[in-house]
Amino acid sequence: MDIIVCVKRVPDTAEIPVTIDKNGKGVKEEQFNFDINEADSYALEEALLIKEKLGGAVSVISIGDEETEAILRMGLAKGADTAIRIWDDHFAHSDGYTIARILSEAIKERPFDLILTGCMASDDGYSQVGPTLAELLDIPHATLVTHVDMNDKASIVHRELEGGLLEALEIQLPALLTIQTGINKPRYASMLGIRKAAQKQIEFLDLNAIRLEEKEVGEAGSKTRIEKMYIPPVTKRAEILDGSIEEASTKLAELFKGKGML
Repeated sequence: MDIIVCVKRVPDTAEIPVTIDKNGKGVKEEQFNFDINEADSYALEEALLIKEKLGGAVSVISIGDEETEAILRMGLAKGADTAIRIWDDHFAHSDGYTIARILSEAIKERPFDLILTGCMASDDGYSQVGPTLAELLDIPHATLVTHVDMNDKASIVHRELEGGLLEALEIQLPALLTIQTGINKPRYASMLGIRKAAQKQIEFLDLNAIRLEEKEVGEAGSKTRIEKMYIPPVTKRAEILDGSIEEASTKLAELFKGKGML
C-alpha cells in the first residue's frame, strides 16, 4: 500500500491576536509559531495506522520554503518513509486550485494507492485542495472522513454530512480521502525517530521539476485572488431584554418590526 499524505505548515493563532500586514492581503506572520496543520496531523496518523496494518510505504509532501522541512522531518520521525518538498518563488500567492495543480503534477507520475489530506487548513479554511486534487488526478474521493476500513483494493469509509448525519460508502482504490480531526490519536515522535529523521534526505522539486510554466502558478495562474483582508469591526453583539416573558416578547416584536423583519 503506497500512501501519500499532503501536509501544510500553518501559524498557530490560538494565543496571539491576528494583525493584518501592510499590503492588506495577509497577516503578520513573524509573531506566530508554525506547526503542521491539525487535520493533516490526523491524516498522517491514519496513513501510519494503515501502513502498520497492510504494509507498504508512506510519503509526506508539502509546498513551502525551507522552513517547511521541519514538519516534513516530524512526519519522517513519526514513521513516514520519504518526504518531498515543493517550492519555487513563483508559487507565492497561489490559490487552492493552483496548489492542487502543483501537487497533482508532483504526484501523478508516482505510484500511489491512497492520498490523504486534512479536511481543512486552519489558516484559510477553504477545504478545496483535497477534492480539487482528486479531480485533477481523476480518482474518486471522500471528504470529512471519520473512519477508514481499508484493504488492498477498496476502502469502506464513514464521513460526516450536514445535520449530524453520517454516510458509509465503499471507494475503489486509488482514491483520495480528506480526514476529519478526531478520527484517531496522533502519536508523538520518539527521540530515536527524530534523530533518524534528521539524517534523511528530503526530495526537493521546483517549478522546472513539475513541468509547469510561470504563468500557470502563483497569482498569474490562480482563478481567485485575495483583494483585501481586514479584522471585522466590533459591533453591539447582544441586547438583554428584561421583564416578564410577555414584556420581553413585546420588546422583541418591536425590535423585529423596527428592523423591517415583521
